[in-house]
Amino acid sequence: MPTTAPFEEHAERYEGWFEEHGDAYRSELEALERLVPSTGRGLEIGVGSARFAAPLGIEVGIDPAEAMLERARERDVDAVRGVAESLPFRDGSFDTALIVTAICFVDDIPATLAEADRVLRPSGSLVIGYIDRESPVGRKYQEMKEHNPFYRDATFVSTDELVDRLEATGFTDFEYVQTIYHWLDEIDGPEPVEEGYGEGSFVGIRATR
Repeated sequence: MPTTAPFEEHAERYEGWFEEHGDAYRSELEALERLVPSTGRGLEIGVGSARFAAPLGIEVGIDPAEAMLERARERDVDAVRGVAESLPFRDGSFDTALIVTAICFVDDIPATLAEADRVLRPSGSLVIGYIDRESPVGRKYQEMKEHNPFYRDATFVSTDELVDRLEATGFTDFEYVQTIYHWLDEIDGPEPVEEGYGEGSFVGIRATR
């Protein structure tokens, strides 16, 4: 079971991040909007407080932290308590599965990706948004781990590592977007969203089979 204590105990601090870093949040949201299909039934794995699921039109969310689920429900997302490695949904239930930042908090990435693949329909898409471990923000977050309750137990991944694991799961087609080119406190206005990866600290991948 992933460590949920920080998300249960610091739910207000979690929500406050989005208010304090509104331009970064909106830039990440815009990046994901380019990857998440506008139609079909969607699931966010590690939904948190539905800051991404709700505006992206994702109807269902799962998370192990009840304090997060309460806020997700307030944003009209059908929120279920559970873990990424054992999704309580039937095979082929969704057209889209979304994972935003939660990939660094799961206990087992291969199991998480396999479960996402299982609940997707054959033509479905898996969209993952995350801070690349090799990026400037990723390196700074790793330096701050001991002082941040959310990132203390996080295991950051690089894009190349994640693509290797996606390919091992059976995904073959990938589309990339990136954004966040400055440290968060230095962002003043929306950051550009560009194709590819390797320059922006926040990367989005859409993977299909």
